[in-house]
Amino acid sequence: MSPHPHQVDIARTIDAVWRMESARVIGGLTRIVRDVGLAEELAQDALVAALEKWPADGVPDNPGAWLMTTARNRAIDRLRHLKLREEKHVQVAWELEQLQEDVAARAEHLLDDTVGDDVLRLMFIACHPVLPQDSRVALTLRLLGGLETGEIARAFLANEATIAQRIVRAKRTLAEAGVPFEIPRREELPERLSAVLGVIYLVFNEGYAASSGDDWMRPALCEEAMRLGRVLAGLMPEEPEVHGLVALMELQASRLHARTGPDGEPVLLLQQDRSRWDRLLIGRGLEALERAQRLGGGAGFYALQAAIAACHARALAPEDTDWSRIVALYDALARLTQSPVVELNRAVAVSMAAGPEAALPLVDALLDEPKLSSYHPLPSVRGDLLFRLGRLHEARAEFERAAAMTGNARERGLLLARAARCHA
Repeated sequence: MSPHPHQVDIARTIDAVWRMESARVIGGLTRIVRDVGLAEELAQDALVAALEKWPADGVPDNPGAWLMTTARNRAIDRLRHLKLREEKHVQVAWELEQLQEDVAARAEHLLDDTVGDDVLRLMFIACHPVLPQDSRVALTLRLLGGLETGEIARAFLANEATIAQRIVRAKRTLAEAGVPFEIPRREELPERLSAVLGVIYLVFNEGYAASSGDDWMRPALCEEAMRLGRVLAGLMPEEPEVHGLVALMELQASRLHARTGPDGEPVLLLQQDRSRWDRLLIGRGLEALERAQRLGGGAGFYALQAAIAACHARALAPEDTDWSRIVALYDALARLTQSPVVELNRAVAVSMAAGPEAALPLVDALLDEPKLSSYHPLPSVRGDLLFRLGRLHEARAEFERAAAMTGNARERGLLLARAARCHA
């Protein structure tokens, strides 16, 4: 028997509310119970209560405050039944007892002015350096994205049990390390903020160009990363690299609809129908880039990449692209990062500005780079340059090598198709 339409609507509403409010609720609870794992459990208990009560009683006027009130009440009940041996638990229980009498009257204010700080603190906890990178990503999506373990596993094509263990271990590690629920001190902020930005961009990149699986892109991951980036920009409005990252994601995401053809096949940048680029996202991205530059961050890692994306966004046709400007921006990015991946991308820009013969020596110089030994764009780029130089036999071998290295089925098909066109 199929569910009643009203039940379906309520379920969708609860899901939307949870994705919007869960980080605020978990952050507020972590401030009180001082344990991110316990805070998430209590927030999940409140979600279960909403699933039980809202279909009959209706969605409350302030659903976030309702979830927070319910979770706090659950916290009081939970702590009452603990053998309160630890001074921390005694103190937490006492604080919650003080809130119990007027908790209903305070419902509208439970998500108070500190909520922005709570979410920011939660971001820094989820991306704490004590955790390995894969755990930071999983925990960020769980705590800040409101995604279930199964959704995270599907997004990264991982085993659900593996993701679940990763999240459990991450929360245990944070608890055992006694990671404080706080915004890092000024001297710690650059490194810690870099970790937060890195996780958000990693999520975006996995959505923009999936590393494995049958789909060329996973737009839901891009959306989630952009949402987290916008939240962070709202919480840290004076940090230029935050705006640089938002600009980069908005500008890259503006091309999403043009990056696939009717059957889901990849469409490369120069072949894309630019009328399908999202002009609203481009406008927002350019505004964010201007904000980053105004704050003095125009030479930052994300802002430089955003400026490159802006060159493409401003070109109404491929031939209008300012490739010389892009080469100069890659020069600056290469000096900043010392990254062979950046050098490879710079070589592509050089090929467009000065021709493939100028770029091939730059790519050949990267062939012995250990960090690129399994990086499939290297033979792909080299194959493209050889194709443009008329060295078709060599180009075919490079495209086939790239196809064998990629884990993405759509990209493999594109590379094999390019190899097939290399008829001497």
